[in-house]
Amino acid sequence: MTASLQRQTGLTLISTILLLGLIAFFTLLILKIAPIYIDHSKVVNSLAGLKQTVDIQTKSKNEVWDALDKRFNLNYVYNVTKDDVKITKQGNYLKVEIDYEVVEKIVGNLSVLVEFNEVIEVGVE
Repeated sequence: MTASLQRQTGLTLISTILLLGLIAFFTLLILKIAPIYIDHSKVVNSLAGLKQTVDIQTKSKNEVWDALDKRFNLNYVYNVTKDDVKITKQGNYLKVEIDYEVVEKIVGNLSVLVEFNEVIEVGVE
Protein backbone atom coordinates (compact mmCIF):
# COMPACT_ATOMS: atom_id res chain seq x y z
CA MET A 1 0.00 0.00 0.00
CA THR A 2 2.76 2.48 0.82
CA ALA A 3 4.58 1.73 -2.45
CA SER A 4 1.51 2.66 -4.54
CA LEU A 5 0.99 5.92 -2.61
CA GLN A 6 4.58 7.00 -3.27
CA ARG A 7 4.16 6.55 -7.02
CA GLN A 8 0.93 8.60 -7.17
CA THR A 9 2.43 12.07 -7.09
CA GLY A 10 2.01 14.93 -9.55
CA LEU A 11 -0.74 16.01 -11.91
CA THR A 12 -2.45 13.89 -14.50
CA LEU A 13 -2.52 14.93 -18.15
CA ILE A 14 -6.13 16.13 -17.93
CA SER A 15 -5.53 18.25 -14.83
CA THR A 16 -2.39 19.75 -16.44
CA ILE A 17 -4.37 20.69 -19.55
CA LEU A 18 -7.14 22.23 -17.44
CA LEU A 19 -4.61 24.20 -15.39
CA LEU A 20 -2.88 25.50 -18.52
CA GLY A 21 -6.26 26.44 -20.03
CA LEU A 22 -7.18 28.38 -16.90
CA ILE A 23 -3.85 30.20 -16.92
CA ALA A 24 -4.30 31.01 -20.63
CA PHE A 25 -7.82 32.38 -20.05
CA PHE A 26 -6.74 34.72 -17.25
CA THR A 27 -3.73 35.83 -19.28
CA LEU A 28 -6.07 36.66 -22.16
CA LEU A 29 -8.30 38.65 -19.81
CA ILE A 30 -5.35 40.66 -18.53
CA LEU A 31 -4.07 41.33 -22.04
CA LYS A 32 -7.52 42.56 -23.16
CA ILE A 33 -8.48 44.59 -20.07
CA ALA A 34 -5.16 46.20 -19.07
CA PRO A 35 -4.99 48.49 -22.17
CA ILE A 36 -8.46 49.85 -21.33
CA TYR A 37 -7.23 51.03 -17.93
CA ILE A 38 -3.99 52.37 -19.40
CA ASP A 39 -6.04 54.46 -21.84
CA HIS A 40 -8.24 55.64 -18.97
CA SER A 41 -5.18 56.86 -17.11
CA LYS A 42 -4.40 58.99 -20.19
CA VAL A 43 -7.90 60.49 -19.96
CA VAL A 44 -7.35 61.28 -16.28
CA ASN A 45 -3.97 62.87 -17.06
CA SER A 46 -5.55 64.96 -19.83
CA LEU A 47 -8.20 66.21 -17.42
CA ALA A 48 -5.57 67.00 -14.79
CA GLY A 49 -3.56 68.93 -17.36
CA LEU A 50 -6.68 70.81 -18.43
CA LYS A 51 -7.39 71.71 -14.81
CA GLN A 52 -3.88 73.16 -14.44
CA THR A 53 -4.22 75.31 -17.57
CA VAL A 54 -4.01 78.99 -16.73
CA ASP A 55 -7.40 80.78 -16.85
CA ILE A 56 -9.22 77.75 -18.26
CA GLN A 57 -12.44 78.83 -16.51
CA THR A 58 -12.54 82.04 -18.57
CA LYS A 59 -12.53 80.22 -21.91
CA SER A 60 -15.62 79.27 -23.89
CA LYS A 61 -16.97 75.72 -24.11
CA ASN A 62 -15.54 75.28 -27.61
CA GLU A 63 -12.10 76.47 -26.50
CA VAL A 64 -12.20 74.06 -23.55
CA TRP A 65 -13.20 71.19 -25.86
CA ASP A 66 -10.43 72.12 -28.33
CA ALA A 67 -7.83 72.14 -25.52
CA LEU A 68 -9.08 68.77 -24.24
CA ASP A 69 -9.22 67.31 -27.76
CA LYS A 70 -5.61 68.36 -28.39
CA ARG A 71 -4.57 66.56 -25.23
CA PHE A 72 -6.52 63.46 -26.30
CA ASN A 73 -4.85 63.49 -29.71
CA LEU A 74 -1.43 63.93 -28.12
CA ASN A 75 -2.04 60.96 -25.80
CA TYR A 76 -3.71 58.78 -28.48
CA VAL A 77 -7.05 58.61 -26.69
CA TYR A 78 -9.68 57.29 -29.10
CA ASN A 79 -12.36 55.93 -26.76
CA VAL A 80 -13.70 59.37 -25.75
CA THR A 81 -15.80 61.35 -28.23
CA LYS A 82 -17.34 64.80 -28.02
CA ASP A 83 -20.67 63.20 -27.09
CA ASP A 84 -19.04 61.68 -23.99
CA VAL A 85 -17.85 65.06 -22.68
CA LYS A 86 -20.24 67.42 -20.89
CA ILE A 87 -18.92 70.93 -20.31
CA THR A 88 -20.83 73.18 -17.90
CA LYS A 89 -19.84 76.83 -17.69
CA GLN A 90 -21.38 79.51 -15.48
CA GLY A 91 -19.38 82.71 -15.07
CA ASN A 92 -16.01 81.78 -13.57
CA TYR A 93 -17.09 78.19 -12.84
CA LEU A 94 -16.19 75.36 -15.19
CA LYS A 95 -17.15 71.71 -14.83
CA VAL A 96 -15.95 69.08 -17.28
CA GLU A 97 -17.52 65.64 -16.95
CA ILE A 98 -16.43 62.67 -19.04
CA ASP A 99 -18.73 59.66 -18.95
CA TYR A 100 -17.84 56.86 -21.36
CA GLU A 101 -17.77 53.11 -21.69
CA VAL A 102 -15.53 50.69 -23.52
CA VAL A 103 -16.63 47.29 -24.85
CA GLU A 104 -13.83 44.86 -25.64
CA LYS A 105 -14.46 41.49 -27.27
CA ILE A 106 -12.74 38.66 -25.45
CA VAL A 107 -13.59 35.45 -27.35
CA GLY A 108 -16.52 34.73 -29.63
CA ASN A 109 -19.61 36.39 -28.18
CA LEU A 110 -17.96 37.03 -24.79
CA SER A 111 -17.24 40.72 -24.21
CA VAL A 112 -16.28 42.91 -21.29
CA LEU A 113 -17.88 46.32 -20.60
CA VAL A 114 -15.96 48.92 -18.59
CA GLU A 115 -17.62 52.22 -17.58
CA PHE A 116 -15.76 55.35 -16.52
CA ASN A 117 -16.87 58.70 -15.10
CA GLU A 118 -14.39 61.50 -14.41
CA VAL A 119 -15.16 65.08 -13.31
CA ILE A 120 -13.09 68.20 -12.77
CA GLU A 121 -14.31 71.51 -11.40
CA VAL A 122 -12.45 74.81 -11.70
CA GLY A 123 -13.39 78.22 -10.31
CA VAL A 124 -16.12 79.29 -7.96
CA GLU A 125 -19.80 78.77 -8.60
